[in-house]
Amino acid sequence: MTVFNQEHLLFTPAPPQSDAIPTIFAFPNEYTIGITSLGYQLVWKTLALRSDVDISRLFTDIYEPLPRSPELLGFSFSWELDYINILNLLESFEIPLYSNQRNNYQPLVFGGGPVLTANPEPFAAFFDVILLGDGEELLDNFIDAYQEIRTADRKIKLRYLAKIPGVYIPSLYEVTYYSLDGGVKSIEPIDNDIPAVIKKQTYQGNILSASTVVTEKAAWENIYMVEVVRSCPEMCRFCLASYLTLPFRKASLENSLIPAIEKGLTVTNRIGLLGPSVTQHPEFEILLDYLSQSKYEDIRLSIASVRTNTVTKKLARTLANRGTRSITIAIESGSEQIREIINKKLTNKEIIQAAINAKAGGLKAIKFYGMAGLPKEKDSDIEATIRILEDVKKVTPGLRLTFGCSTFVPKSHTPFQWFGVNNEAKKRLKYLEKQLGQRGINFRPESYNWSLIQALISRGDRRLSKLLELTRNYGDTLGSYKRAFKELKEELPSLDFYIHRDWKREQILPWHHLHGPLSQQTLMKHLDESMSNT
Repeated sequence: MTVFNQEHLLFTPAPPQSDAIPTIFAFPNEYTIGITSLGYQLVWKTLALRSDVDISRLFTDIYEPLPRSPELLGFSFSWELDYINILNLLESFEIPLYSNQRNNYQPLVFGGGPVLTANPEPFAAFFDVILLGDGEELLDNFIDAYQEIRTADRKIKLRYLAKIPGVYIPSLYEVTYYSLDGGVKSIEPIDNDIPAVIKKQTYQGNILSASTVVTEKAAWENIYMVEVVRSCPEMCRFCLASYLTLPFRKASLENSLIPAIEKGLTVTNRIGLLGPSVTQHPEFEILLDYLSQSKYEDIRLSIASVRTNTVTKKLARTLANRGTRSITIAIESGSEQIREIINKKLTNKEIIQAAINAKAGGLKAIKFYGMAGLPKEKDSDIEATIRILEDVKKVTPGLRLTFGCSTFVPKSHTPFQWFGVNNEAKKRLKYLEKQLGQRGINFRPESYNWSLIQALISRGDRRLSKLLELTRNYGDTLGSYKRAFKELKEELPSLDFYIHRDWKREQILPWHHLHGPLSQQTLMKHLDESMSNT
């Protein structure tokens, strides 16, 4: 029995017509990871419900029967280093890695997902088509448009698709630089028929997503996921999950959440509530009461990261009664000054109270998330983080306390996109590790080197494509990237330019032509407000 036979489908795929578009939809990682991605599930469902598309799924370790001559090859791209697998899969199909080397007999390679929506430029040369933003309407519009020019020459197809809102055709935009190792000078469409700006597409409905398949082979075994909210109203100044997905949207309780949960419970007793700020749904208390009914006493409930001041005893008790042992909260820093700078509306008192409530409600553990190297951070702010964690430990004896910490990475379309990675962050992570270890607090740092790679890709431009091709052969360590930079020394800026340097506001950013929800002027205004708090 294959893993596909063990899936519980929550929709019925449409039988493909005889002339349906032969399409491969890939997740560039193993099945167990890919099938856990709600984004991948939703795109697959959207395409599988169309009788004019004949879709086959592909993962790095397993695949459905594949068409001999696919017309479309799509990738759901949600983790930066999966680009290695994208290039490997293209090679396995004997498709040139670079879009400008492909011919009429090879499929159009398209991609979407959080990595490409944030900043597709480092990968632009590998894709014919990039879909920017929410897929609910964008995907159908893309397929409808493709049907209209299906038999046309490749160049005609791409020019036609470029006129669909949210469809980005990188080859139709010319990027110039001040010098080979200088900044971006201009990004212009190759002629007046191509739109100068591509806007990320935003779905405005109140029926949000839910799992389309449940399987014990998923990384989160047999889980049925329900999207409660999309985006976050808090707008922490570094946060891509908030800024790139604005406005804050919440699923309708009656039309979306409850029907979705009831549907999921027909195939599993494990429910996951997803969203950057689940407990800020205006009817979350009602949802909690609904899930607390005795008829649901055997379900296992998990919730994505929770806003600190919404952790009540009732929430903790409900989660504990539904099989959850711990809760995850992002506090970012123990310094109230830093939290003001980043717009984290949270007091030390609320952090301590959340931990007290978690323990009183029956939870066994709490995990706080924070960052090192945030803009304007000083050593004294790191000391403040140690103090708040000490205070929590004192007032909640017996509650297992963990502090997960990453390095601040600048993200496109956020007010902090102009900052580089703080060189002091590595030292501060080591200091936190030593100090928290002495106090019996579990410390879980994210790799500093991985943060540097993230920053490189996050702020990268098209010149990185050759570098990414090289690192695929060298390995995915920071040393590999440094080696590739040395090899391409005369062809692109330094590693420092992309990772550590603060960029000037007047600088043209690599994603200048790709517009998110807020204008650059608004992002600068938010940045000014943050810096006025120093």
